[in-house]
Order: sequence, then C-alpha cells, then structure tokens
Amino acid sequence: MEYGKIYVTGLGPGAADQMTVQARNVLEKCPVIIGYTVYIDLIRADYPDKEFLSTPMRKEADRCRMAFEEAAKGRDVAMVCSGDAGIYGMAGLICEIGKDYPEIGIEIIPGITAASGGAAVLGAPLMHDFAVISLSDLLTPWEKIAQRLRATAEADFVICLYNPSSRKRADYLAKACGMILESRAPETVCGIVRNIGRDGERCEILTLEKLKDTQVDMFTTVFIGNSNTMELNGRMVTPRGYKDV
Repeated sequence: MEYGKIYVTGLGPGAADQMTVQARNVLEKCPVIIGYTVYIDLIRADYPDKEFLSTPMRKEADRCRMAFEEAAKGRDVAMVCSGDAGIYGMAGLICEIGKDYPEIGIEIIPGITAASGGAAVLGAPLMHDFAVISLSDLLTPWEKIAQRLRATAEADFVICLYNPSSRKRADYLAKACGMILESRAPETVCGIVRNIGRDGERCEILTLEKLKDTQVDMFTTVFIGNSNTMELNGRMVTPRGYKDV
C-alpha cells in the first residue's frame, strides 16, 4: 500500500503575501488541509477545491491523529499552523505522535513567525541576541515561565513575548514586566504589534514602565529591548555593533 505524506506547514502571520512559496506549493499540492479552526478560516476561500478538516483549541493531539489517519489512506496532508510550524506550532507533536506511524513520512515546512514578522513592523529590535518566551501557562507552569523571564532579563537579552494576555491571564504581562523591571531600567525601549500581517495591524513603541500598564491580547506580540535598544525616527532598533568595529 502506498501511504501519503504529512507536511507540517507554517502559514506565516496571516497575510497571504507573507506565506512562503514552499508553503503555498504544499497547500496547492495536498488534497487535504487540517488545522485549528481559526487558521483554516484564513485560507479556506483561497483553496475551494480542498477538503478541510479542523478541531477546536486544546484538541491538538486529535488533530494530529486525524492527519495520520488521512495519510494512511494514501492522501497527502497539509497540517497548517500560524507562523512557523516549529515555533510553538504543530511540528513537535506531529513528530511525537509519528512514532506510532513509522510508515508515514513527515516534512516540516517553515514559515514567518510572529517574532520576525513583528520585528519588521517595529524596525530592527532583534538585531542582537534575543529570547522568545510564551506567557501562556496552559502547558508550562508559571513558576518556570517566571524563572525564564528573570534569567533572560538579567542576561540582557532582547525579549519577545508570545501569548502575553487573555481573559484568564489579564495581568500576566504586568507581572512579567514587574519581574523584568527587577534588573532592567524603567525607560527600556519596548514595542508591541497587534494583528501582524492582518487587517487592523498596528504597532506602538513605549517604555517598559508604560508597557507594564498596557492592555494587550492574544493577537499581540511584545518586544522588550536590551540595555542598548533605542528608538530611532519612530523605529525600535537594537544595535548589532557594526559601527564600533
């Protein structure tokens, strides 16, 4: 029997022109596209001849098994995620569940993650060493998140925060900023970008002290500069050091 293949595909931030050519080719090739309902809705109209399968949030394992079941029928499957499939996406879980389906091939298709997409909107905040941390404690204990926040702040990394707030976690960004302020100046340059690559995209550059009291949501990506990050002509810029060489 000939099996299909699973392509774990990052769609990018949301705009069609921010999807890689490789990702677009996969979506055109695969007869079945599987993903979280919200991400399926982003692309459904562009691929009317495809079969779409979806599950709601927190049904990720079911979604992955669905992909393997379809591939076992001999059909190529695109498992889609926003951003990059290997950064808080579905690539890891597909590989974990794939151990039970050794006959099914897996290929990871990269995409533009929110860190790089949002950085481009703000200017150049990630020109030096940086860390990406999710504030969602759904899968990671808050104590571990807090440990990582303090460690990266003390090491003077630029910090990019994913999932900074939700209805149940309305004060998490304020708590995170409070921890970072333990070792970083209140005037540290920060930036926020909402709806990266989608309708309603907007950004703001502000201080860490002001960020602490700013309301954001799950569609917002937060950038906290290091000790050298500056605002230049309305852009958030972290120098790499080329001028000093």
